[in-house]
Amino acid sequence: MADITAGMVKELRERTGVGMMDCRKALIESKGDVDGAIKYLRERGISKAESKSVRETREGIIHSYIHFNNKIGVLVELNCETDFVARTEGFKALADEIALQIAASAPLAVSSEQIDPALIEREREIAHNKAVNDGKKAELLDRIVDGHIKKFCSENALLEQELMSDSTRTVKSLLTDAVGSMGENIQIARFVRFCIGEG
Repeated sequence: MADITAGMVKELRERTGVGMMDCRKALIESKGDVDGAIKYLRERGISKAESKSVRETREGIIHSYIHFNNKIGVLVELNCETDFVARTEGFKALADEIALQIAASAPLAVSSEQIDPALIEREREIAHNKAVNDGKKAELLDRIVDGHIKKFCSENALLEQELMSDSTRTVKSLLTDAVGSMGENIQIARFVRFCIGEG
């Protein structure tokens, strides 16, 4: 039997919106193959979020948050499939949690794919030069740089950030749970963060 790690369970949970025990069972049945586990869950009608993630999100809300000191403000567009879900208290609470996350963590983009490639390249160059200056072996440079970029993206892409309210979860897992509980595809379309004194 394959070793089923917590990381594998977490990845499957984030991709499907299914509970931890069902994820673990699916991974055991698929001998640790995540794609096989997704197939297993779908065949049993358990997978929720992945099938919903392709459905269009044309409804939603623009949610605003102003910090108590009036020095930070956030606007976030959170989309869903129906106006009915957009009007629920749960959806508004989700938008508020996401806005608070943005205010506190100042992400650069919704996903790592949306981070400016020039910025990624600059970070790559800095990480490479630092590793060379620290005397790291040439054969390790690529791994060191890739690790730095992965960390940079996890800190600056909203979906990959650890939740301020629960560091064991990411914003993406928060959305996945919401998709499972509300029964609709939910997407963060865009956001803007204002801070006094920042350009």
